Amino acid sequence: MGSFNFATNSAEAILNVQVEGTMSEEDAGRFIQEYNQTVSQFDPSRYDIVLDCTKLNVSTADVLPMLEQCYLLYQQSGFKKVIFTITKSPILKMQLSRVARSTKLENYEIIEV
Repeated sequence: MGSFNFATNSAEAILNVQVEGTMSEEDAGRFIQEYNQTVSQFDPSRYDIVLDCTKLNVSTADVLPMLEQCYLLYQQSGFKKVIFTITKSPILKMQLSRVARSTKLENYEIIEV
């Protein structure tokens, strides 16, 4: 099962998002709802979004459209930078990069820890 947590750091202008486990379509739906609520409380164009994916499993094919939807949200929100932090996982890195390309998300970075 997947879980997530949002924490806004106004002092550093960062939205920290922790995502872990295996996300289902229901999890993704809840994520999008909470994301929209959180982002409506500040100006995303002045913030970076940092997604901690170090405990996230590779997504299954049925959840990929929801993942693409999330990338589009980050893009539409207008964050200065979208940063994904992952453990060394060539498959997850490839998957995140592929979704970024297919959604034309350009201001992203993947950091392996």
